[in-house]
Amino acid sequence: MHVLVTADTVGGVWTYTKELVTGLAQRGVRVTLVSFGEIPKPGEIEWLVSMRSIDFYPTAFRLEWMQDAERDLRLSSEYLLRIVSESKPDLLHLSQYAYGALAVDIPKLVIAHSDVVSWWVAVHGREPERSAWIDSYRDTVERGLSEADTVVAPSRWMMNALQAHYGKLKVTRVIYNGRNPVLFNPHCSKEELVLGAGRVWDPGKQVRMLEAVNSPWPIVVAGPNESPDQAAGQHASATKYGGIDIRGTQTAVQLQQLYARASMFVGTSRYEPFGLAPLEAAFSRCVLVLNDIPSFREIWGESACYFRANDATELERTLISLAEDRQLRLTYSNLAYRRAKSFYTANRMVDQYMQLYSTLITEKVAAA
Repeated sequence: MHVLVTADTVGGVWTYTKELVTGLAQRGVRVTLVSFGEIPKPGEIEWLVSMRSIDFYPTAFRLEWMQDAERDLRLSSEYLLRIVSESKPDLLHLSQYAYGALAVDIPKLVIAHSDVVSWWVAVHGREPERSAWIDSYRDTVERGLSEADTVVAPSRWMMNALQAHYGKLKVTRVIYNGRNPVLFNPHCSKEELVLGAGRVWDPGKQVRMLEAVNSPWPIVVAGPNESPDQAAGQHASATKYGGIDIRGTQTAVQLQQLYARASMFVGTSRYEPFGLAPLEAAFSRCVLVLNDIPSFREIWGESACYFRANDATELERTLISLAEDRQLRLTYSNLAYRRAKSFYTANRMVDQYMQLYSTLITEKVAAA
C-alpha cells in the first residue's frame, strides 16, 4: 500500500503526522509526505532520517486558514497534483480541507483537525462576520469536504461542529488521536508544579486566564508566543503573565521532562477538538485539570478534574483542593493514565486508519 500524507508544521498536526507516518512505515506502508506552512527545522525531522519507505517533500506554502492564502492554495494544489501523478499513491490522507477538492481518481480522506468557524464560535460566541478572507475560507472548506470520499474528525464534538457550520457530510468517521506512551515517563517523582502547554497567542487556548489564578504551586506554560500568520495581527512576546512562567516553544525532550516533573496539568482551552497536550500529560501520570467543555468531557470522561467553564475562580479552588490532597492527586493521575493507555495510543489510531484505508481502496477498485 502507498499513501500520500499531507501535513502542516505549525502546531499539533505535525506531532499527529509523526505518530501516523511512523506507525504506517512500521506496518510496511510506503508513505509520500508533503508538508505545508513552514519548512521544518532540522530537529523536527530527525525521526524521518531512518525511514527509507518515506519520501518527504517540505514546502512553505501558506495554510488555508491564513490571510491572503488563495494564491498559495492554487500553487500548492498544482504542486500536489504533480506529486500524485509522479508517485501514484493508492490513497490521499489530507490534513487540509483544500486538497479534498483535488481532481484525482483515487480515494481522498480529509482530516478535520480544527476549523476557523468553530474556533470563532468557541472564542467569540458567534460566527465570524463576512469578509473576503472568511468567504474564501468557507468556500475552500465546503468544496474540500464535499469532494472527499470520507471525512475524519478526532472527536464526535468536532464532527458535529463541522456539520453544523458546513452542512451534512456524506461519509464520516471519528478516529481519536493517539500518542506512543513509551515517549513519556509516568514513573518520575512528582514536584509541586502545575504545567500548561499550548499556543500562548491563541485566544482559544485561553492561557491568559491563568493570570487571574492565585495558584498554590508555581505554574509553567510551554508553547509558542507568536502566531505563525503575521497578517492575523496576533502576537505575544511576553515571558511572564503575572506569576506564570512562559517557557516558549520547547523541544520534545524538554516537554517530556516538564510532563514528568509536573503533578498537575491545567487545560484552559475554550476550543479543543482533541488536544494532544492533555494526552501527553496523562501518559506522564499528571492529574488533568480541565476546562469543562464538551470535547474534554467526551475524551476524558470521569478521569479528569473539571472546573466550571472559563471560570478562573473555580480553577483556583480546584488547584488548591488537589494541592492539599495527595491521595486525590494519586487517584486522578492513575485514572488519566489508564484511560490514555486504553483509548488513545498511536497503535490504536494507526490500526483504525489502516482499516479505513483498506475499505476505501477496496471500494474504489470494486467501483472501477
